Amino acid sequence: MRIARYLVDGESRVGIVLGNALAPIPKNLAGSDVLSIIEQWDLLRPLLEDLSHRSDALLPLSEVKLLAPIGRPGKILAIGLNYADHIAESGLQPPEQQVWFSKHVNTVHPPFEPVQIPAASDKVDYEVELVAVIGKSGRHIDRNKAGDHVFGYCVGNDVSVRDWQLATPQWVLGKSFDTHGPFGPWITTSDEVGDPHRLSIRCRVNGELRQSSNTRHLVFNVWDQIAHLSRAMTLEPGDIIYTGTPGGVGWAMNPRQVLKVGDTVRCEIESLGAIENSFVSE
Repeated sequence: MRIARYLVDGESRVGIVLGNALAPIPKNLAGSDVLSIIEQWDLLRPLLEDLSHRSDALLPLSEVKLLAPIGRPGKILAIGLNYADHIAESGLQPPEQQVWFSKHVNTVHPPFEPVQIPAASDKVDYEVELVAVIGKSGRHIDRNKAGDHVFGYCVGNDVSVRDWQLATPQWVLGKSFDTHGPFGPWITTSDEVGDPHRLSIRCRVNGELRQSSNTRHLVFNVWDQIAHLSRAMTLEPGDIIYTGTPGGVGWAMNPRQVLKVGDTVRCEIESLGAIENSFVSE
């Protein structure tokens, strides 16, 4: 199932994506919040499956504005240096431990709305990533059961301001500028995706293919990531995890390529869809 959050007539709503249309989910089932669906999934799932088969009030996707599937995640966690080709192009050694940082909630942004090149820097880069959405709380999660804690998956762009990112050992500021975390276009539930470690992943800038890989090349896979994070903190429904980017980022090109006003970045992952954002001046 594909669960989307969207704006229609100025109101945030949730719906089920059916091809090129949306089946609105009645407010008495889920209000206007995807998080409430995640938290009540066992109860709501059969009702939503029935709705997806009988809904006669479909909205064309072209007539609604898709929003980030979760408006204010409790935690946005992101792993760095997690594809071998990206590690190599960065001139670094493969990490012995998982390298984690946070993106803050102000980065959350719709999947098709313009992203800002900030006044503070023009060293802006793209990073296509598989995003995992936590569905079930857990601490000290066994990696063999980690998949039970994932509600679903999205496409994300871990937009990065490279000079700010690399100015200090901590990457948080360079990863947390406003609008720099577009993701979506919806959440595809984990049962529909199956194994997340077999998906092709690509990024195009102005139509030019820059990144192309497969999630089977993750150094630390999604289960490793969840098990490791949960040793430190309780993972909660609605938390999102950016799982790493493959090689091909603009900062590693020779000469370096940074995003400019007017550029368009399209990130796509097999079975999950695509997000596409133009870049504008703050």
